[in-house]
This record gives sequence, C-alpha cells and structure tokens, in this order.
Amino acid sequence: MIIGGSKKSVIENIEQNITTEKFNSKVEVNDATLSPAETSRLLAANLKRRQSARYAFNNWLARMIMNSTTKLINRHTEIIGLENLLGLENGAIVTSNHFSPLENTIVRQTLRQIGTKRLFVVSQATNLLAQGVVGYLLKYADTLPIGGDKEYMGREFPKQLQQLLNQQQFILIYPEQEMWFNYRKPRPPKRGAYYYAARFQVPIVSCFVEIIELPRRDNAEFNQTRYRMHVLPTIFPDTAKSARENSIAMMQQDYAQKKQAYEQAYGQPLNYQFSTSDIAGWRG
Repeated sequence: MIIGGSKKSVIENIEQNITTEKFNSKVEVNDATLSPAETSRLLAANLKRRQSARYAFNNWLARMIMNSTTKLINRHTEIIGLENLLGLENGAIVTSNHFSPLENTIVRQTLRQIGTKRLFVVSQATNLLAQGVVGYLLKYADTLPIGGDKEYMGREFPKQLQQLLNQQQFILIYPEQEMWFNYRKPRPPKRGAYYYAARFQVPIVSCFVEIIELPRRDNAEFNQTRYRMHVLPTIFPDTAKSARENSIAMMQQDYAQKKQAYEQAYGQPLNYQFSTSDIAGWRG
C-alpha cells in the first residue's frame, strides 16, 4: 500500500545519502520543519492532551483502527523466529528496519502472536502535524513523540519510557531514525534505543522485515509487496557492564543480526552500493 504521491525524488535522495554515507538522514520531501520553540510547544500540547478524557476515548478508537489495519495489511505476512519471543515476561524495546509509515503494523502483528495487545511507537514530533487518518493515528495510537527539546528529552521522555516498561509494555524505537521508503537493506543504527534498553535493564527484541515484491501493479511507479518478519535472537543487557558499554555492545549485536538476516533473506552480501533493486517494488 503506497501512501503519498510520486517517490522519484525520495529515491534520488536515498541514492544521494548513500553516496555521502548519511544513512540516518531524512529523504522524504515536503516534511514539516519546526523551530526549537515550536517543537517545545508541540510536545507540551501533546502532554496536556494525553491527560484528558477526550484523549482516552480517541486512544481507544485509534487502537481499534490500528488493530483492523494491522490485520488487513498483514493478512499475507509470514513470521519466522517467533520462538525467540518465548519467555519474555517483562517490557522490552523493539528495533526494526524503517521503510514505510505502515511497517509498524508488521511488528504489531508479530507481538499479537504472543498475546501482546499494545505497541508504543517512538515518533518524531513533526508527525503530530500530519493530517487525515494518518495524522489522527499519529496523535492517538500509542505514539511517543520526540524532538529537540532538551528538558523534554532529558526528563519527560525517559520518564514515559520507564513507566511503560515498568508496566511490561513493548516500545518500538527505530535505530535507523529516518524512514527510507521500501529500502530493503538494514542501515547502521544510532545508539539511542540501546542506551534506553541498557539504562532501564530491558532486552532488545531484534527484528528485520524482508520485503517481497509481487508481480502486480500497486501504482504507476511500484508493484505490490508483501512481508516476511524475521524475529531474531533477543538481546539482553549484561549486568556486569555499564550502561554505555551495554548500549554499544547491544547495538553492535543487533546490527550484526540484521545484517545476517538480510544476507540470508536476499542471498547476497550487504553493501551500500546503490541499486534500483534496493527499493522493493520500484519499476523506475
């Protein structure tokens, strides 16, 4: 399912970022930009909204919509490695490759197999400005916005994470940061997700989504695709290591697992030389 218009400029930006090794930089066009003051006001307004009865109702409704959407999008999704989730009794941070506004439904579908009913997703504050149904879901469907507000990121955001993890919830954090549309390859991760896992002594649920192209047109530029979720071995912090040591070790292990999963899924070594086949379904 393709959201938005032509992706030609996005793919050109992906190729350019690969050339300059900016693997975690933005490639989408026409995304909103905010000043630090605007970001602070947006995050504060979101916190206030979450305390209202109206938010509680809309959160319930948004989760019902997400549940239905998850079932629809993933009716043909395969899940491999579900045994790696057995025995998880507490909260965890989930990492996965970030290639679509809807790929979090694949993670949701996977966690539903072990009885997990909710998934919290860390998202850029600018996504709160999105309109329509997608905008509604980004505001209300268990999203945790982040932005460049030092006070918020230093105190409020970690407090939210800790509360949810204490409630044994699962939190999806994209270590690749920015979404690269239908990009098949795992990108080098940033350390944030692993820092929080180490700080709060919770495991990393390591995931890699394989994108399978179908011989059917989706729109003028893309064929349809389906997904195969690879649930990789869960990564636990080492109680003998510091938070920094743990975060680096967990990040390195997660990237190594995703790299191996990519190479096994696609039958080729991982490199970052751009090819049109890197963009799943693209007929460009």
